[in-house]
Amino acid sequence: MPARLSEAIVLVTYPFKESDLVVSFLTRDQGKLRGVAKRARRLKSSFGAGLERLSQVKMAYFQRETRELVNLDSCELIRSQSQLLVDYEAAVALDYFAEISEQLLPPAEANERYFRLLVAMLDSMRAAEPGRVWRAVTYFSLWATRLAGILPELHACLECGSWLENPEAPQAAYFSRYRTGLFCSHCRRSAELGKSWELSIQSREIAERMLHTPIAQLTQEDWRRETAADLRHFLVRQIEHHIERKLITAPALEAA
Repeated sequence: MPARLSEAIVLVTYPFKESDLVVSFLTRDQGKLRGVAKRARRLKSSFGAGLERLSQVKMAYFQRETRELVNLDSCELIRSQSQLLVDYEAAVALDYFAEISEQLLPPAEANERYFRLLVAMLDSMRAAEPGRVWRAVTYFSLWATRLAGILPELHACLECGSWLENPEAPQAAYFSRYRTGLFCSHCRRSAELGKSWELSIQSREIAERMLHTPIAQLTQEDWRRETAADLRHFLVRQIEHHIERKLITAPALEAA
């Protein structure tokens, strides 16, 4: 059986047996796959640096319908992210991208838009601009939830349906630890949300711009950790509710 060749991004690797690796990787044409890279942990491995975190590669592999794991044959490195690893914030952001992708994406379901999102985020991170990490992390969090089909309505209260974006008198919006979506001030008190946080009007406006603008064209004078921090918090809550577990990298990123 000839090897299949796919453009791919390496997400996660796990030690397997004495010298092998199990590799989770996102392909442009086949979605997320997992495979065994034999002898990849040896010093003179033919895979070289191609299996490093979020490396962009051309992956050759053998795929059989009866097996969950594919057999990795080789990989040709297209682009390494090694230059980002010297920056701690950027390095933790790479872990964040990888963890969310690993947890959100179902196996073997093609999602080229998600693949292109991840490539665009990596390109943006390499730009030598102040605040590039926080712009990319916020943009990625928003679009990852949207492409996974779990981004809730940002303009209306989930409980009563009232419009939050009245231009004459925009309403405050709140989100909860235990429920998805946004709530108006009245429903925040009556819906027994438990602990809740406000999603500011400014952050909702940023989200709206991000949903309609490629990241390369997105302008923001001063992207800092504080910029849209409440939006990132809200999006992490939506992801964690969906995957039913806490993200390890989210608190590490905000503390970086």
